[in-house]
Amino acid sequence: MARLALPIFLVLCLSSLHYSSGRPSRTRKAVSARQTAAHEDDVKSQLDKLWQEVNSLKEIQALQTVCLRGIKAHRKCYLTIEEPKHYHEANEDCIAQGGTLATPRDLIENNELRDYAKRSAPGSKDFWIGVADIVKEGQYVDVNSMPISFFNWDRSKKQPTGTKRESCVVLSVAAQGKWYDEVCRSQKKYICEYLIP
Repeated sequence: MARLALPIFLVLCLSSLHYSSGRPSRTRKAVSARQTAAHEDDVKSQLDKLWQEVNSLKEIQALQTVCLRGIKAHRKCYLTIEEPKHYHEANEDCIAQGGTLATPRDLIENNELRDYAKRSAPGSKDFWIGVADIVKEGQYVDVNSMPISFFNWDRSKKQPTGTKRESCVVLSVAAQGKWYDEVCRSQKKYICEYLIP
């Protein structure tokens, strides 16, 4: 009898396990639904991360293309654009390409921009840079409205002139990289800058 009890006990245990696993309890269903939802959220967040990485790689590739066409200096890439535009159109074009108008922050950077502009656009004299006093006369800011601490005015021509009409700044290759203020509606070539991440 003892021999027969053990197999019967095992059969009953197995059948009860089969029955309980075949028909999950409400608690198991709730846990299973939560796990499925958590798994779906995890998959969605992983897909979002992958898309962000793909977009980041696209931006880096575009930046590398710009750097190959232009120059790389001071953790930035610079690119001269030879199609003349007025100041605001030039800045909008740089923004559309992922940058802004170039803003030299010191004499070394200014001289590198001057030399690059001279090499990349021979015969061109003047280029828009990202400096202006449009909002308040005499308070020069960059294209992000941040105050400028470096200036390279052409003092031999009494620059800046200080008139309200001339509010946008040009880097003059002809004047060895010196700056002068100009009417923003004037058509000039320009230099875009792109930050390297």
